[in-house]
Amino acid sequence: MSSISSGNAIYPILEKLPVAVFEYTYFAEGRNDFTYISPYCEVLFGLTSETMLEGSLSLFSFIHPEERPSFLLKYEKWISNAENIEWEGRVLQATGNIIWVNAKANASKLDNGSIVWRGVFTDVSARKQAEQNMAEANQRLELAARGSDLGIWDYHVKTNRTFINDRWPEIVGYPKEELEEMFNHCEDFIHPDDKPGYVASIEKHLAGSSEYYETVYRFQLSNGGWKWILERGQVIERDLTGTVLRTAGTLQDFDQRKIEDQITVEKEGRYRNLLESLPLGVGIHQNGILVYANSRAAAIMGASSPEELLGKKVLDLVHPDYRVLALERVKGLLNGIPAPVVQEKFIRLDGKEIIVETSAFPFSYKDKPAIQLIIKDITEEFESKRAIRKSETLFTQLFHNSPFGKVMLDEKGKVLLVNQGFEKMFGFTQNNLTGKSLNEFIVPLDLKEEGNDLDSLISAKQRARIESFRVRKDGRKISVIIYGVPILMEDKTIGIFGSYVDISEQKGIEAELKVRNEELDNFVYKVSHDLRAPLSSVLGLVNLATLEGNDDNLADYVKIIGQKIKQLDNFISDVLSHSKNLKLDVKIEKIDLQVLIENSFRDLDYLKGADTIIKHLDISSEAFFSDKWRIGEIFRNLISNSIKYRDFEKPNAEISIKVQTNPDRAIITFSDNGIGISVADQNKVFDMFYRASVQSDGSGLGLYIVKNAIEKIGGLLKVTSQLGKGTTFELKLPNHTFATAIPDKK
Repeated sequence: MSSISSGNAIYPILEKLPVAVFEYTYFAEGRNDFTYISPYCEVLFGLTSETMLEGSLSLFSFIHPEERPSFLLKYEKWISNAENIEWEGRVLQATGNIIWVNAKANASKLDNGSIVWRGVFTDVSARKQAEQNMAEANQRLELAARGSDLGIWDYHVKTNRTFINDRWPEIVGYPKEELEEMFNHCEDFIHPDDKPGYVASIEKHLAGSSEYYETVYRFQLSNGGWKWILERGQVIERDLTGTVLRTAGTLQDFDQRKIEDQITVEKEGRYRNLLESLPLGVGIHQNGILVYANSRAAAIMGASSPEELLGKKVLDLVHPDYRVLALERVKGLLNGIPAPVVQEKFIRLDGKEIIVETSAFPFSYKDKPAIQLIIKDITEEFESKRAIRKSETLFTQLFHNSPFGKVMLDEKGKVLLVNQGFEKMFGFTQNNLTGKSLNEFIVPLDLKEEGNDLDSLISAKQRARIESFRVRKDGRKISVIIYGVPILMEDKTIGIFGSYVDISEQKGIEAELKVRNEELDNFVYKVSHDLRAPLSSVLGLVNLATLEGNDDNLADYVKIIGQKIKQLDNFISDVLSHSKNLKLDVKIEKIDLQVLIENSFRDLDYLKGADTIIKHLDISSEAFFSDKWRIGEIFRNLISNSIKYRDFEKPNAEISIKVQTNPDRAIITFSDNGIGISVADQNKVFDMFYRASVQSDGSGLGLYIVKNAIEKIGGLLKVTSQLGKGTTFELKLPNHTFATAIPDKK
């Protein structure tokens, strides 16, 4: 049991500390677990103290995999010696993030053999980051010093200690420790002829007469020889009385760099030869006028020779947008303020703008103050980077703004990036998918092997295009065309670029087209048959009437011919109605259903048996808006069918129509007591030219027209029927808004 409890007076304090206070127990029987941990553990580990105390998670599960081997060695030592815990390392939070934690705890060994550690976990990620930044900064400083071939020293007066980098020992040939010891009397190693100037330069600076000192001298090497050294130094810290506390500076190998040749008139010829061989443009200007330029500078600035640049104002060569900055740098250099490397825009003599990288430092040219300017033409490099950025921008915009689904995977098939088109197509967001396998989300279970094969194919540097199915977040399957392209670098696949095109609508159109083509074939056949049948009958009767010796009553022939022509006319009317329903746009207007239904009955009075029908109408007076022609066709065909398929064995044929209308829709129940439809036929009666009974010689298009008209206006149709009992059709038709309706002209 934990010795820390909520009854303890210090418990509330522990609960508020910005560290995770813990008690960890190694029990005598070998079990080990947290017996207390404060709520701050949720900040550090991402788990509540209750979860940590459940014992379901071992201490080692929080340790970063790379830290575990060394941690286990220490852990075994802490247990075997009952030692205090002192450990610092990386831990994994429940979210997967990595932080640095410092653990300190005092060990207590109990009489029963158990060991209890009480201590704290502290988040030291910020300190670790600072240490890393400092190490990187020191490394960069060392690299910068090496790159510039400089020896660096830093002298602390009070401690009489000197820090030097590795370059200085390389320059003069002494061990690093020996140079640090001899720093205070280094003038003993300076050539006697150069020592007075060296001492005077330093003393002048220490007295405050200059911002820094610069001196050139010969230094005795460990082998007894001499080497010219350029030394620059500066006081970087004084106390309130002005006493020097710290100095720092640089040393440069004069023999290698030939700097003496750059600053003395006597060796100007060698200085010029060196500058002419440099791949950098070098210029010297005094009072803003160029007095020297090497051949490379002339080439950069579009001059035929260096002489063409001499006498020109430096600022005239600088782009107007950068002249203020250039002038400030010049003023600073003349006052001893170093000028960092910057990128600027210059104007060549031919007017062409170029991007240059410039550096400058104070200089003495022919015993007069000057500024040496070094320029590097980076126009091509700059434009290349700009072109890359442009390409990246174009790709990014194309990727994100594409109407198709786009996805970028790493070489292991994990999601790096998806665009809005992908999110819209599949319903998964970038946050849902990042770092996860795409196949786990959108590939149907029965196509898992296909998805894996596709990834393997593309990873093997093959382009892929397949037509398949994928699954949305809501579970709906969609038809897609998938394009997969490997992303290669140095002939290695580093990722996969995928594109998804939703062809569900196209597939639906193809399926609809297939159905329509089948209907068209059937339509052509039925039309030719149903047109020719009555015409053949008429033609046969005409031939009979003209036969010699035929004494039949011609009036009977005329009556039959009239019936056949009427049948033909009805069939043509149904065909035209079907054609009109397919082509005519939906037109919304206010409909008086009572009047429309009564007109439908009246228009069908000519049908045999229509005068015997008993009608039951219950029609709502609520305003209803829809396509008047199609609603009329629906009722005309339903009423016509009920008359044609009435039950002759029943004393009365009845039709009941009930209409309930509200602002959203109209529910229409149409019932009759006719011969009914068998269960087997109920799914076929809406097919083109299908007749469920031989009782009628109709076209077989009636219910097909009803179904298509209802679909056109966005309604639903349901049929229930029983042989010998009758049939009921339930229609649910949308009541379109007043805003879309044509005003009532009454």
